[in-house]
Amino acid sequence: MAFCGTFVKPNHPLLPCHKASSPNHSCTKQFHVRASASVSDDGEKTVIRKEKDGWKINYSSQKPVTPLLDTINYPVHMKNLSAQDLEQLAAELRADIVHTVSNTGGHLGSSLGVVELTVALHHVFNTPEDKIVWDVGHQAYPHKILTGRRSRIHTIRKTSGLAGFPKRDESVHDAFGTGHSSTSISAGLGMAVARDLLGKNNSIISVIGDGAMTAGQAFEAMNNAGFLDANIIVILNDNKQVSLPTATVDGPATPVGALSSALSKIQASTEFRKLREAAKSITKQIGGQTHQVAAKIDEYARGMISASGSALFEELGLYYIGPVDGHNIEDLVTVFEKVKAMPTPGPILIHVVTEKGKGYPPAEAAADKMHGVVKFEPTTGHQFKPKSSTLSYTQYFAKSFIKEAEIDNKIVAIHAAMGGGTGLNYFQKRFPDRCFDVGIAEQHAITFAAGLAAEGLKPFCAIYSSFLQRGYDQVVHDVDLQKLPVRFAIDRAGLVGADGPTHCGAFDITYMASLPNMVVMAPSDEAELMHMVATAAAIDDRPSCFRFPRGNGIGASLPLNNKGTPLEIGKGKVLIEGSRVAILGYGSTVQQCLQAAQMLKTRDISVTVADARFCKPLDTDLIKLLAKEHEFLITLEEGSIGGFGSHVSQFLSIAGILDGPLKWRAMMLPDRYIEHGSPEDQTEEAGLSSKHIAATVLSLLKRPKEALLFK
Repeated sequence: MAFCGTFVKPNHPLLPCHKASSPNHSCTKQFHVRASASVSDDGEKTVIRKEKDGWKINYSSQKPVTPLLDTINYPVHMKNLSAQDLEQLAAELRADIVHTVSNTGGHLGSSLGVVELTVALHHVFNTPEDKIVWDVGHQAYPHKILTGRRSRIHTIRKTSGLAGFPKRDESVHDAFGTGHSSTSISAGLGMAVARDLLGKNNSIISVIGDGAMTAGQAFEAMNNAGFLDANIIVILNDNKQVSLPTATVDGPATPVGALSSALSKIQASTEFRKLREAAKSITKQIGGQTHQVAAKIDEYARGMISASGSALFEELGLYYIGPVDGHNIEDLVTVFEKVKAMPTPGPILIHVVTEKGKGYPPAEAAADKMHGVVKFEPTTGHQFKPKSSTLSYTQYFAKSFIKEAEIDNKIVAIHAAMGGGTGLNYFQKRFPDRCFDVGIAEQHAITFAAGLAAEGLKPFCAIYSSFLQRGYDQVVHDVDLQKLPVRFAIDRAGLVGADGPTHCGAFDITYMASLPNMVVMAPSDEAELMHMVATAAAIDDRPSCFRFPRGNGIGASLPLNNKGTPLEIGKGKVLIEGSRVAILGYGSTVQQCLQAAQMLKTRDISVTVADARFCKPLDTDLIKLLAKEHEFLITLEEGSIGGFGSHVSQFLSIAGILDGPLKWRAMMLPDRYIEHGSPEDQTEEAGLSSKHIAATVLSLLKRPKEALLFK
């Protein structure tokens, strides 16, 4: 690879100046770097060039030349860059992100949308002393690159690599670990109060999207911030993505709720259009005197647009500034510098308008803004999605759920801004009046479903396992206590691979099966999933749930027309009959049990394998049979301590079976968080692979050395 068209002239010093300046000032003797192109031997090149209307990038599969970004290892190296340099840095950063994610996969659109915002934040504020809290955190790739992790960015979301979200033990610049939405203002407010109690003087910045702002916790935090009058800066990153862009089959859903309506009014106002053109001249007029700063910010915030919706935030006690063009670095830097210098304490909200996927034409044109991608070709954006002979479990759920709804018009669906993730985008296309996207508001979603059930409808609440945690009190108090027949379709149950512990569905078996009235099921394959959808639809006297994993089905024979048959409640089944050792699997781990049985067969060991199907109510007859006819009983689940195995042991204890000769072993996720990585690596680390099951059997049979023969 050769460098082409790159030149350096002596405008900047090689060592940074001691005093940080605004983008309109420069130090004496500076070096100035201009980027042009990266050229491969076959002529392909990635071109980053300055044009009249800004920086343009022609993408290719080759690594771009990034001479200015190459000089930035930490935010301190950005402090003396001019506005023009910061714009070039943003262009190089955007090209670098596209190149990296094209080779790794990951969250692309959200990271591209905050490139200028991230550059401006790190130019003005001084992390790690100043704290930047990213809400959700999937937009933090630019932040990671600028805070000492560029050399490892190619490992993002891989085993032993960088996490896909901010993580406190990964970098001192990650002020707060994230992965779920709407936590940033609460965390930032806690940091601000702690700062004041400790007598410190640093800035706290919470960056939250308009989607995350729909959750109740965000409003609770803003209300408390207004009451405490704490000095915290909230940046509302408004990209009109209140739901994920995969909310419907045809693309983004119409944003839901009063908040999106208010933001739309602000953006559509004549004043906002004037502001986009005049922001530079307005902000330059802000003087250095305290009263002048306050007066001008007041004019900027209230005088121009207060009639268009900013009162929504001001009524909560936040000083509103905006909207600000989130892709104009000079405006962002000027506003941030003035806000940072304001002597008046109190919470401030800066409304920044951005475009998801900005600067990468395939992302800008895509219906989903290339939100989450696998590896792709940078020139076209074409993704190299692995081909599979089977669909995902989510798609099998959607197909069978639609079949149930076709024959029962009382069936309705609820999701929390996750239409695509839960498969309800297909249901919404078929039944638009019976599918409800409530925004990122799991608590509301569950109680809303309880209200539907109270009036005789049949609600299915489709929520990821780790997100259902956010509404657990509502599951207990509003659903289970009242015995209302809400059905919970729990997606992403168990290990989830690259998304790591923030999205791992480790706890749902434990927290759902502990509820007195809840029916708790888990399918061993996609056909069983369809039967459990039908079972949940048929249960109309109490709540129920069924969990299913991320990933694709195993190729099981599906029921006719994808229409499941209701199962007998609390009954499992024996899949393979053997002797001495019985393995009782729950959910998708049944497949590892069957694989282990085949491995053991090569050692002339015949084991019984059974599919429990239900954790609650347990099939006690099946458990007693397995205990009576075998010396050893092993239970297996992809869930935490306190789940299926605990319920089995409780029954064995109460029934007095453990007083006899039976030897029982439970296999479940270890009592620690499993870090991100490939599904295979995670299963190995958790000790739940077929090899581990076979080794456990051999150990019980006093033949442990034979486990070394399994690779």
